[in-house]
Amino acid sequence: MPPTDRAGLHLFAGSGSLKFAAAICTELGVSPGRGETIKFSDGNIFVRVLENVRDRDVFVVQGTCFPTNDNFMELLFWIDALKRASARSVTAVMPFFSYAKGDKKDEPRVSIRGRVCADALEAAGVDRVVTMDLHAAQVQGFFRVPVDHLYALPVICRHVAGMHLPNLIVASPDEGFVRMACKYATALGTDMVVGEKYRSAHNERAEVRGIVGDVRGHSVLIVDDFALSCGSLTAMAEVLLARGAVDVRAAVSHGLLAPGSTERVEASPLKELLITDTVENRPAPLTPKIRVVSVAPLFAEAIRRIHSHESVSAIFEI
Repeated sequence: MPPTDRAGLHLFAGSGSLKFAAAICTELGVSPGRGETIKFSDGNIFVRVLENVRDRDVFVVQGTCFPTNDNFMELLFWIDALKRASARSVTAVMPFFSYAKGDKKDEPRVSIRGRVCADALEAAGVDRVVTMDLHAAQVQGFFRVPVDHLYALPVICRHVAGMHLPNLIVASPDEGFVRMACKYATALGTDMVVGEKYRSAHNERAEVRGIVGDVRGHSVLIVDDFALSCGSLTAMAEVLLARGAVDVRAAVSHGLLAPGSTERVEASPLKELLITDTVENRPAPLTPKIRVVSVAPLFAEAIRRIHSHESVSAIFEI
């Protein structure tokens, strides 16, 4: 990676992404900005910038997951503090944007949560957003500031290709992820099948009723944008094996892993679950079946290009 202008770039870490921000700083060859986050006993969050950022291009890295609301509010306070400290620009680097799942009004009297969060970030003064694998690409349209939408696909596909799995085929868990699953299949030089998933309520449980396509004799890779309970992944693995698959693995961009999810993966027929390091604070510990690959170098390159006023499209186009 080309050297970074240390004089102009400052990168701060929110409490939700301390390790991820440190990995990005290592890739860029810079030190994390000095700041602090304090959480008072009543739940109030306080952030303070401990160095001069006047007329600097500043990046603040903060994932919005576990605890989602606290981390999102902290991000708003970082943006506000940096703008009030006269930063030239503030870019919010959200490895995972949790509320992007609220991207539409698909039933009466509900909030479009992703849009509300986008408005809040802009009201706080954000100048740019960098994120990865939004639940729906149209969430970028909620923002009036530039959004750089990165994809974990190149990193995951390089890892999977190195495994040399025989007779590999890609599986989309439902019709909603078909377009991205097609891109995984193209990158891996293989075909794709689709799961028939049904979700009856907001209870994080889904039923896999069937598979569209033939998986007999294939090694199958299920791909998705995030995994919370892992119920859909494990249920689909069972259906795939019942339909004649030789073995089943899964790869997701964001391994949220709620309580009980890792035990579910360990007890399932999944041979492996591949996740990235976009989420670092999770309630469930990782287990031997779960492997993490880092996308910090991808974020570091995006930040370097933004700071150097270079094109970012080369690293997020797929």
